[in-house]
Amino acid sequence: MLCGTQPAFAYVLVMTVRVFDMATDQQIGVLTDEQFQFLEDHLEAEDADDDDYYINRPTLEAFEEQGGDPVVVGLLRGAMGARDEMDIRWQRDEIAEAVHDEATG
Repeated sequence: MLCGTQPAFAYVLVMTVRVFDMATDQQIGVLTDEQFQFLEDHLEAEDADDDDYYINRPTLEAFEEQGGDPVVVGLLRGAMGARDEMDIRWQRDEIAEAVHDEATG
């Protein structure tokens, strides 16, 4: 049995969003909720259950002009490669993350 010297940890759920290239089904990257919210706010969903978006080069340029996260724009631009357009799909994940619990440890 361990003494009371072990730090106490609490777990919080962190929401992340994985983004995939629909042409290859390869994962493009993992976005924070905040990063993904920018995409949701600036792209058109066909309906409430839509989990994919169409992106082209002018869209990426608009993201840059509108203050989009340069990391996200870079991920999308890299995935697009030589293409002029692409479709992406997204998947929301919950991840349990351990954080030091100041109240107990």
